[in-house]
Amino acid sequence: MSAERIFSGTLGLVSLGLLYLAWGYVAPFAYDPLGPRPYPVLLLLLLIVSCFYLTFRPQKLAEFIDLGYTPSILKRIGLLMLFMLIYAVTFEFLGFPIATAIMFFLVGTLFGGSIKASLISGIVFGCLLYGLFDYVLDVPLPLGFFS
Repeated sequence: MSAERIFSGTLGLVSLGLLYLAWGYVAPFAYDPLGPRPYPVLLLLLLIVSCFYLTFRPQKLAEFIDLGYTPSILKRIGLLMLFMLIYAVTFEFLGFPIATAIMFFLVGTLFGGSIKASLISGIVFGCLLYGLFDYVLDVPLPLGFFS
């Protein structure tokens, strides 16, 4: 059994569980005639059908695809996942601007950017994105220990 079949089967089972949860969505007030249920249900049904097709399709339609993952690429993917976890954990404590600046810096240096360019882009984008979300789009974001 290939890793693709195992992954798609697992994703299909997880999607079934999420479908069960999404079926219980109810709106406290009627702002939409359909309510909040149809979008996640339709999306999850499409995902479930696709996953189970990939899991149970005939062997003659399955072919081996060499993705070319080298140890260096796998290391970068692992570090990127670690950086995203650190970003999620520090988001509330450090606040959006600082956590985003750190994330930009780490990802920039991970993908070969210079330290100076990664640091400048992290600071600039951390501040600009905070301003965009907080003042223009009216989405309140945490400031961390600045608040």
